[in-house]
Amino acid sequence: MEGMVTTAANPTAIEAIDLIKDYGQGDTAVHALRGVNVRFEQGKFTAIMGPSGSGKSTLMHTLAGLDSATSGRIIFDGADITKMNDNQLTLLRRHKIGFIFQSFNLLPMFSAEQNILMPLTLAGEKPDRRWFRQLVETLGLKDRLNHRPNELSGGQQQRVAIARALIAKPSLVFADEPTGNLDSVSSAEVLSFLKRSVKELGQTIIMVTHDAVAASYADRAIVFADGRIVADVPHPNAEQMNELLMAERERATRAAI
Repeated sequence: MEGMVTTAANPTAIEAIDLIKDYGQGDTAVHALRGVNVRFEQGKFTAIMGPSGSGKSTLMHTLAGLDSATSGRIIFDGADITKMNDNQLTLLRRHKIGFIFQSFNLLPMFSAEQNILMPLTLAGEKPDRRWFRQLVETLGLKDRLNHRPNELSGGQQQRVAIARALIAKPSLVFADEPTGNLDSVSSAEVLSFLKRSVKELGQTIIMVTHDAVAASYADRAIVFADGRIVADVPHPNAEQMNELLMAERERATRAAI
């Protein structure tokens, strides 16, 4: 399955070509990504799964320009981000990439509205009020805008974090275990909103998750093991993803014996 490319009408949001990431050198080197080839479509929700240490988080961090590649190319918005300097990468992340984390990273002294607008405030830019209204209505936050984070549930805080990630209209959003700190009801709520933001707002989302149920909300799921793609599944369901992950864990256990 390595190197499998999906054929679809949607344009490419971001693409990794022969991507390699090594940590350390010589006998102690860790090969986190081993020649990965993968393309992500615009306007799609993709989940990346795999056991701990499989390379899924490394792929996300490398695609987002948070970590450098050892070799290979990453094509985003017509440019190879592996050739960009720190200033170029900072501007790219500020204007074209949004992030949603497991820990919501909201500023406790500010209201939900101030937290949502924070990326624009820091960049000295004015918000598009129509887009802001559309976001808060889609995310069900209209009546919570004056509340501070400690007055919101976990699910509401994560929805504020999603709105903050989308406010600058990034062309791509990375979500790193976005439901990791939430109960099952809040998780379903947040995943439904992520799915809606793809369908209704035309967003492109790449989500790293260890949760097969979370992956089932995506349009596509990629399974990682030992720095390689071992499965690329359209329209995933939870049972199917659980089976793939269990098979991969068993294979890793046998290999270690």
